[in-house]
Amino acid sequence: MTVDHATGSCAVRVYTPETDADGRPLFVWCHGGAWAAGDLEGPEADATAREVCVRADAVVVSVDYRLAKDGVHYPVPLDDVVAAYLWAVDKAKDLGADPARVTLGGASAGGNLAAGAALRVRDEGAPMPAALLLAYPCLHPELPPASPELQEKLDRLSPAAAFAPHLLTPIVENYLGAPISEATPYAMPGLADDLTGLPPTMIINDEYDGLRASGEHFARQLREAGVEVVLDTVPDVDHGHLARPALPQLEQTYADMARWVKG
Repeated sequence: MTVDHATGSCAVRVYTPETDADGRPLFVWCHGGAWAAGDLEGPEADATAREVCVRADAVVVSVDYRLAKDGVHYPVPLDDVVAAYLWAVDKAKDLGADPARVTLGGASAGGNLAAGAALRVRDEGAPMPAALLLAYPCLHPELPPASPELQEKLDRLSPAAAFAPHLLTPIVENYLGAPISEATPYAMPGLADDLTGLPPTMIINDEYDGLRASGEHFARQLREAGVEVVLDTVPDVDHGHLARPALPQLEQTYADMARWVKG
């Protein structure tokens, strides 16, 4: 189905449990893909939505936000995610879900969009999600310094896996449509001076992933703002493990996500 809003429209796909019920948790989920790739069919979107739907007995709304390509840049993808989230909250009861039990989340670029949407919703006075769930997110235009333990791992990775600056910067600037120096907190939530009022947040990082530095630093920023944070690191995987459904680690990841969504 399509969600229309002030600056355009985006598609969403709704996953519902097989049995009828009311008051279920609702999970709004955004796939990754460097803001420029991905769709509702990829495993990071579809398999994750299906697993959380079943395991959490939750309604899941997967967001097919417009991608940063062919002249599309920020804030278009973020506008779509904000609109899809507000649509899901508005339609929650019709979908058999509780509008007070909404978790907003995403993977990689989708995690960035989920966090940015939460900031916008907070500032606009709209209903806040009950929780955030960010999987290996990119939240800073330049990666914060890595811990010594992480840096030792990154030194053994390829530049792509480590998200070296010469590779990450063009990705971020393509999303922004501008130099990284012009990034705003809505575009890069790690730049926000004020994170107060955000809901409890789960961050799931991958052990061998340059973006882990962003997730870890954002967790510290949230805690300093008084936000409840659960920070997990999935062992022995590199960036984007939700896109590889054959990995044995996914069993634990799906279980953790479902538990967080159930509340």
